[in-house]
Amino acid sequence: MTTTAAPSTASTTRWSTRNKVGLGLALFYAVTNLPSAFMPPDTGDQNGPPMAILWVCTVLSAVALVACVIAWRSGNRAAARLTVGSLIVVTLTSLPAFFVDVPAGIKILVAAGVLWTLAFTVLILSPSKRG
Repeated sequence: MTTTAAPSTASTTRWSTRNKVGLGLALFYAVTNLPSAFMPPDTGDQNGPPMAILWVCTVLSAVALVACVIAWRSGNRAAARLTVGSLIVVTLTSLPAFFVDVPAGIKILVAAGVLWTLAFTVLILSPSKRG
């Protein structure tokens, strides 16, 4: 007696253009945050982020990068959610910049990162095409 299991399509998706744009924005964000630990800010004082935070950003960006590629190629919604979740944590690590004495340019970059994260999160998690 042989049984064949039907292929599970519950977790695979056919991405809409909106989802693909979101994945592309997330991919760019992950790539730009990837070298965080390898290029620490050269500040003369102790206002820069701790190295532990930079390593967390690098590792989570690598996770997001791999998950984003998997999500794009296979249509896997779980991989897309992993991409979004890890990059949200990367963005959350930059929020203390609003509460310490750093140059205004850094605060503008952090605010742009928050808006960028909000944009790709909405785009990726929006409903996709029905198969």
